[in-house]
Amino acid sequence: MFRRYMGGTTLYCVVKPCCKKKGSIQMKTALTIAGSDSSGGAGIQADIKTMTANGVYAMSAVTALTAQNTTGVTDILESTPYFLGEQLDAVFTDIFPDAVKIGMVSSAELITVIAEKLKQYGAKHIVVDPVMVATSGAKLLRPDAMEALARLLPMAEVLTPNIPEAEILSGLSITDATGMETAAKSISERYGCAVLCKGGHQINDADDLLWRHGVGKWFRGKRINNPNTHGTGCTLSSAIASNLAKGYGLDEAVERAKAYISGALAAMLDLGHGSGPMNHAFELQGEFMK
Repeated sequence: MFRRYMGGTTLYCVVKPCCKKKGSIQMKTALTIAGSDSSGGAGIQADIKTMTANGVYAMSAVTALTAQNTTGVTDILESTPYFLGEQLDAVFTDIFPDAVKIGMVSSAELITVIAEKLKQYGAKHIVVDPVMVATSGAKLLRPDAMEALARLLPMAEVLTPNIPEAEILSGLSITDATGMETAAKSISERYGCAVLCKGGHQINDADDLLWRHGVGKWFRGKRINNPNTHGTGCTLSSAIASNLAKGYGLDEAVERAKAYISGALAAMLDLGHGSGPMNHAFELQGEFMK
């Protein structure tokens, strides 16, 4: 049943569930809760492409519409807390996600709605990419959102901050690999979840650190000389969520996600006038790809 408002009148429409056909195929499912990127390189567009390429059925709840391309963001229109809640209700009451990825959420009101709905429905395998700092260095979270974020993060199975985000979450300066370990340990202890501290930002080439249960594990990567890195954070977190949805443990989910993003970067797609997107479909083959 859904509600539709027309001219002040509430219309109710009842949709009868269809019977499952014999021999029908079931898939693992994943939900992205994030902002839309009109250029398709990041946000829910990158998430959906990544989830599809990693073999799960992708669903979305949009936190904001952005007008952006490879050169920058020109405008943002946030969803209302009510409408975001309606999207989440629609997903969880019909196709329950096997994993949830959370990306760009800039206001306390939206973060609060997400936390309440995830708790209400008992969501599992939650991956939070704490989008807090733009590539330019500008902060994307409102000041009042940090307190609300502190209530959401303990619900996560894993957080995936980059270096600037890890510095904000830990309150520590990170200048080397040891600094990454100290910050990841601090964040993990504070929020009670695993932390994948992503390398780069001149700290190291492509080495990421997973900290959980008081122990750190490095995932080594090979630097790929590709300036088109728009949406790498979204892609990595969505790939991790996809693999958790399929039943992989966290270590293997991270390993597989890093292999996927390396392949997408190595495909060397070159679109746009700025930092362009990756080729999320680099592994897809078949008649309809010709």
